[in-house]
Amino acid sequence: MGIVDLFSRRQKALRGDVKDVYSYDTIPRPLRVQIINLWHNTLGGEAEYREGHSRGTYGTYKFLVETLRHEYGVFHLPLKSSAPRDTYIAEFTNFLLSEEEIDRILDAIELSFKAINHFTRTWEYLHDSNASAHADAVIEELNIRFREHKVGYTFENDEIIRVDSQFLHAEAVKPGLSLLSAPEYAGAQKEFLAAHEHYRHERNKEALNECLKALESVLKTICSNRKWLYDPHAPAKTLIKVVFEKGLIPSFWDSHFSALRSTLESGVPTGRNKLAGHGQGVQVVEVPGHLVGYMLHLTASAIVFLVEAEKALH
Repeated sequence: MGIVDLFSRRQKALRGDVKDVYSYDTIPRPLRVQIINLWHNTLGGEAEYREGHSRGTYGTYKFLVETLRHEYGVFHLPLKSSAPRDTYIAEFTNFLLSEEEIDRILDAIELSFKAINHFTRTWEYLHDSNASAHADAVIEELNIRFREHKVGYTFENDEIIRVDSQFLHAEAVKPGLSLLSAPEYAGAQKEFLAAHEHYRHERNKEALNECLKALESVLKTICSNRKWLYDPHAPAKTLIKVVFEKGLIPSFWDSHFSALRSTLESGVPTGRNKLAGHGQGVQVVEVPGHLVGYMLHLTASAIVFLVEAEKALH
């Protein structure tokens, strides 16, 4: 169906009733209903489900329900007492409407949109001649709906990740993930996504560790691509020195990039080493969430710059 520019939406914008602060601990009911509508529009609704095994809808909802049942160790997904569960589609839909724990709600959303991304892109699924474009549009609408409801999550690269700033996400994180989708950066992409996953679950020290690992993996990949000698066990600071010495950044721009070099050497690596990478002794070291958010965006910006700089080399 897409986004309809309703009168009420335009009036909210004109009145300045659009919130700037994101929520991370609740998914409002209107958003849940919109997500269910996206499922019915792409995975199939009741009519397609009743057609049974002749189309993919039945099998997809069966997969979604049985996957969550197995992972949660339950025979049936927990629903409100009055909610029907006589079919897989009813059980999965009413689970989204009933569940109160945010991580489980996001489990259902992430798993369902993975299914949309991978199961529905062929004509055979719902006899849609434009199936792949339809899947892309539905995923984009999910992310628009997240933003519209000021829910601080987005679906990128088959995962739900936390978003603190739409501007920084659009300018740094999303381009970084796009660049890391190249096969040679598969390890770095996995580590960067793991950092976001830890951040979403407030595992802040683990998030910093994965930031550094992603940065180190990118640097090692660049060195390997260019056949530059480096120690595979070298820390980020040493790897950064190698790529500067090899002219990843031209020497006549050195003064302009001194701030970047300082940030790369003392920002992400030092943040990880001081707060996450070593034993914390008697006192428990707390890593504030706002610092981790900053590190994620800093890492993303560094990754985009380094990969683009490597691509620009002759």
